[in-house]
Amino acid sequence: MVASPALAQERAAEVDIGASRLDAAIKLLSRQTGASIGFREPKLAHVRVRAVRGRFTASQALERMLVGMELRARRVAPATYLVERFAAPPVARRTRPAARPVVQAESSSTPGDIVVTATKRDVPMSAYPGGVQIVAGSELSPAEGLRGTEAIEARIASVASTHLGPGRNKLFIRGIADSSFVGPTQSTVGQYWGNSRITYSAPDPNLRLYDVKSIEVLEGPQGTLYGAGSLGGVVRVVPRSPDLRTFEGAAWGGVLAVQHGQPGVDGGAILNIPLKEDVIGLRALAFGSIEGGYIDDVGRGLEDINRVRTFGGRAALRVDPGDGWTVDLNAVGQRIHGDDSQYAERNIGELDRASGIAQPFRNDYWLADLVARKNWGSLELTSSLGYAGQYVFERFEGPALSDAGDPAMRPAVSAPTAAYSQENRISMVTGELRLARRGENGTGWLLAASLLRNEAQTNRRMEAAPSRVPLTGVTNHVEEATLYGEFTAEPIEQFTVTLGGRLTHARLSGSSEDVAELIAFRVDPGARASRSETRFLPSVAAAYRAADRLTLFARYQQGFRPGGIAVRREFIQRFAGDRVSTMEAGARYRSPALDLAVSASATRWIDIQADLVDGFGFPTTANAGDGRVLSLGMIARWRPIAGLELDAALYLNDSKVTERSLVTLPLELGTAEIERLPNVADASGRLGFAYTESLGGDLELSANGYARYVGKSTLGIGPILGRLQGDYLDTGVEARVGDARRGISLALTNLLDARGNRFALGSPFLIRDRDQTTPLRPRSIRLGFDLSF
Repeated sequence: MVASPALAQERAAEVDIGASRLDAAIKLLSRQTGASIGFREPKLAHVRVRAVRGRFTASQALERMLVGMELRARRVAPATYLVERFAAPPVARRTRPAARPVVQAESSSTPGDIVVTATKRDVPMSAYPGGVQIVAGSELSPAEGLRGTEAIEARIASVASTHLGPGRNKLFIRGIADSSFVGPTQSTVGQYWGNSRITYSAPDPNLRLYDVKSIEVLEGPQGTLYGAGSLGGVVRVVPRSPDLRTFEGAAWGGVLAVQHGQPGVDGGAILNIPLKEDVIGLRALAFGSIEGGYIDDVGRGLEDINRVRTFGGRAALRVDPGDGWTVDLNAVGQRIHGDDSQYAERNIGELDRASGIAQPFRNDYWLADLVARKNWGSLELTSSLGYAGQYVFERFEGPALSDAGDPAMRPAVSAPTAAYSQENRISMVTGELRLARRGENGTGWLLAASLLRNEAQTNRRMEAAPSRVPLTGVTNHVEEATLYGEFTAEPIEQFTVTLGGRLTHARLSGSSEDVAELIAFRVDPGARASRSETRFLPSVAAAYRAADRLTLFARYQQGFRPGGIAVRREFIQRFAGDRVSTMEAGARYRSPALDLAVSASATRWIDIQADLVDGFGFPTTANAGDGRVLSLGMIARWRPIAGLELDAALYLNDSKVTERSLVTLPLELGTAEIERLPNVADASGRLGFAYTESLGGDLELSANGYARYVGKSTLGIGPILGRLQGDYLDTGVEARVGDARRGISLALTNLLDARGNRFALGSPFLIRDRDQTTPLRPRSIRLGFDLSF
């Protein structure tokens, strides 16, 4: 058997191959690297080989794939290899042990390492001085892709989220959490799709994770490379690019049954077309899903009210004109429409509540970017221009009209109910030019300049039939101009030092909306005026390769977010920018059989920005004070035999507001003792497994599962928001039977049919008087299929 024509010269390429049979693995490897790989002995087709992921030449990938086996890949011609049995000679007593079989490569290069591309200059993981986790796209099934960001949260214990609903949530990494609410404040997590920023001051759009190459999570802060809004870290999803050689496609679908709820359905298709071989390629994707509801509203006599419909697609055009140039044009679009909120009320039932009105929501998201790259070997120039737009609509049940004047009275469902609605329109334009050089052992440098312009407009109304009363809204503008750079040197062997800095000039302005019909009292007479901030963020890090497989690292880095204009009922006021400083130290061990990582960090947070709700339920933003976060993380992956991988992770967080701000904090919140930051679980952990087994012929069984524990946290700060949540166990398992091109799968989630409380909020206007919870989706089972050609 021989796979793929050989290239004239072997080059390193991104390799993404799971544990599988040899015949399937070398087909995929030859496609990804362009090398010709074959074997003559038919029995070798069924041999199980190890997973290989990272940036490798074909020879390096084969060496890692065959390590510990009595097989070798012998080079028989340039970029052409033959896999054959290798009988190691007997080891004589008291003599040096025989070396393990290795690939007869063209050079003596060592096996490749997993590459962290989110560093913007492709640093090997063994040399990266910080906490990082990477999920290969090949590990994500269509059932996981359907879950979007929830799949990242389930796989990576350091990632947490609120659970107001898809397209309405905020992400957090490693305990850096400001509040449970989405407002004008920039997120603490930078989210990126490929080279482009997804959001600035908007909720997580929950983009579906179909056809992605990898997901990288860099623990924060990441101020040097990513600037404002990366206090907790960065989540970067890398989609698959068009293949310029192969016409191929794929399709998938599934039906979902939900215990205590309505069924659902999902599906999608991918098509890759080389418009001109090796020069122009197009890759397009379309998908849709209807997820049945499972919450009953006894107040209105309705069942399964929280159905969610999601539709979207992507398109990517790649042009490779030669001479080291690559041009990519990408477009992403997705719409999420929820019929009603997904919360329950504890005193009514685990999956029940009593509402006076429907509380629908919607998130429309679109992204377009143009990226041009020029390569001169280890030197790369990247230029990018991107546009992101988002429309978010939410409706919340307000107080009963009979109680509107007295918020202390409990709203009665039988009385007429007011409805609070909010619309957010966000648009962002970004541009960046950077030049980077990659060196040995992670050395190199990066110089870049970037521009950003973000506009966020919020309009609010209180609706009480037959009238709609506008409330004061706000429009915030942010313009940023940035210069940043990073330099890594190796002063002594196996020891690297990284120095970096980011200089940002931000211009901020804000104005009130809908004031023609409502006179707003201005706490700050200059609230309409603009102001400027200039910040410099330094960073320093070091990594020491204590052994071939052991890396010790330490780093210091800062992050910041600019301030803005906030609205609290009829009041308009400023809030200041905040800054974090983090010290981190850790160790990482990687071998073919075992990966271990441990890290500890201490963060100081000044002038914490927080999107809150006041005592009447209205949203506002304030500086909560100063705080600190201590975090300890441990991750392990063990591959005891070919085809089986076990993983475990544990994160411990201890957060505290060390000094309260009584000036800018709303009065209802400033009078309480504030100790811990909101939405920071004291502990979270995960146990998981992945297993593959040949069933004979081309058939293969693959299975994976997890159990994830989320510890206790509070919804917010103060006596009103200080409600406990968390302390639940989420579980799931999935199995697939098929070959590389087609298969059927069965996925189960919430195996124990647990309820839990993922988020202690439904409507902010009812939080004083109702015990709101957000349960896990009840036990669900999805029967699916996938095929490719």
